[in-house]
Amino acid sequence: MAINTAEYGPRVLSILRAVTGLLFMAHGVQKLLGFPPSENPAPALLSLFGIGGILELVGGFLVLIGLFTRPVAFVLAGEMAVAYWMFHAPQSPFPILNGGDAAILFCFVFLYLAVAGAGPWSADAKLGRR
Repeated sequence: MAINTAEYGPRVLSILRAVTGLLFMAHGVQKLLGFPPSENPAPALLSLFGIGGILELVGGFLVLIGLFTRPVAFVLAGEMAVAYWMFHAPQSPFPILNGGDAAILFCFVFLYLAVAGAGPWSADAKLGRR
């Protein structure tokens, strides 16, 4: 008996979106609120790191709940591309060595969400946005 996995695609998209938003939001919480504690102090709010933290916290929350998913995911993909090329790539051409593998993965997951949308379990779906 074959299982029709195609019917699960939209639901798994919603789960991917929510988990990605939650993980991304955690980066903003650590940058801006210092939890969990790290050796880096909280950045000035209008610095490059501060703006990144705001995008990660607010954008991650919007992706988590699936509100304005397409435009928010597009902006966050851009943030991750900038983060990779500014901070990781200069250290080494190899993502596994320069610590940029997560930035690359977030970038491409956000690009996918910008194209695919939020999925059925989202605020966008509840509000009837496509």
